[in-house]
Amino acid sequence: MTESVLGYLQDNRERLLKKLEEFLTIPSISTDKTNLDDVRKAGQFVADYLIEIGFDKVELKETAGHPLVYAEWLEVKDAPTALFYGHYDVQPADPLELWDSDPFTPEIRDGKIFARGASDDKGQVFMQLAVFEAFMKTTGSLPLNIKVCIEGEEEIGSENLYPYLKENKQMFDADFAMISDSGMVEKGQPTILYGLKGFTGLEVTVQGPNRDLHSGLYGGAVKNPAMALSHLLAALKDEDEYVTVPGFYHGVEELSAHERQLMNEAPGEDYPSSLGIPETTPEKGFTAKEHTMARPTLEINGLYSGYQGPGTKTIIPSTATAKITCRLVPGQDPEKVQELLSNYLLNACPKGVTVSVQKEALSAIAYKVDPNHPLLKKAAESYSFAFEKESVFVRLGGSIPVVESIDELFGMPVILLGFGTPEDNLHSPNESFPLYHFDKGMEVLVHYWQNVADKNS
Repeated sequence: MTESVLGYLQDNRERLLKKLEEFLTIPSISTDKTNLDDVRKAGQFVADYLIEIGFDKVELKETAGHPLVYAEWLEVKDAPTALFYGHYDVQPADPLELWDSDPFTPEIRDGKIFARGASDDKGQVFMQLAVFEAFMKTTGSLPLNIKVCIEGEEEIGSENLYPYLKENKQMFDADFAMISDSGMVEKGQPTILYGLKGFTGLEVTVQGPNRDLHSGLYGGAVKNPAMALSHLLAALKDEDEYVTVPGFYHGVEELSAHERQLMNEAPGEDYPSSLGIPETTPEKGFTAKEHTMARPTLEINGLYSGYQGPGTKTIIPSTATAKITCRLVPGQDPEKVQELLSNYLLNACPKGVTVSVQKEALSAIAYKVDPNHPLLKKAAESYSFAFEKESVFVRLGGSIPVVESIDELFGMPVILLGFGTPEDNLHSPNESFPLYHFDKGMEVLVHYWQNVADKNS
């Protein structure tokens, strides 16, 4: 059966690429109100394609924001049901002058397709839909039951997705979820992503005098907010990169020897070479890979205070502010960590200033699937089938909030089957997607869906 499906994809490759290019021409920038019609147009494109493929039920669902595409095909008795999630919205293309071609006029060169959304996530969504088409046009059915949820707000935090899923739990319920919105550790290297970090953050402001002051007239009498903030921030970590906030590591699971082996065996970026740094600085007792993938982090993302222009302006600034985020691991509660960090900063307020904290509204719980889960083993087999290379198993230092939502609401395993590469320039000028991964990735998906449906596999 898979031979005919793969043959269909090969025979229709140019037509499918043209259809993908049509999808990529739609500037579905969810954060820009001037693109409201374009975002809806992209959602309608997805809905129309699902109808064309032959899904029994296809609807463009209204939310409090951009519409959501829902579809279902539930015709295989005694077969599992999968929920496929993706998003059709994209990031803004700015700065336009740094693109080598128009971001919404797809161009193929150097074995890649260049356009905003080529990798994140229109290209990967389209691959799944094309595989569904290939099954339907060659066999008349899908190998298992499929529900589809393609939203238009992922790039702005999926604010309206969670309440919609919660209100319509039965509609979206399935045996497992599939997401193609991630990537591989390097081009051509099959990668099983079995864990994601959680996320939380806040902004801390130190307030001193009611205005900027002359540093000669007031220096020595008035506490400098920039200096006070520097002391606060420096105390958050020790020299071993260990976060000193009491309770920060509460609940953090210990890394098993097996997981540490999986992480360290995976190919990875040579940070000193690629970033121009003298060395990596992971938490004492862990490698850089282990810390990035599976240990919590605390980072200062931004600092601003006082005069920023050329030359010198001799002042004591009135205020100083820092933005702080934490990437969290299984066992940590984002809201609890946020509260611990907030209380620590407020209680450590230096004399002569006041401290205020604004908590980040967006947070996410870390997610992890057992790397030995049968659905992940089938994914590894499918990757190896297409790429003719053994899969590596990794956890990602980033966060995908929708994974947390699906896990919390449905308790179903979430399989992250992605095909992006580190060179895709996500969210940056000249975003691209390698055609090699476009072709091989669809082979993976054909094999995976069939493999999951086969009770004897």
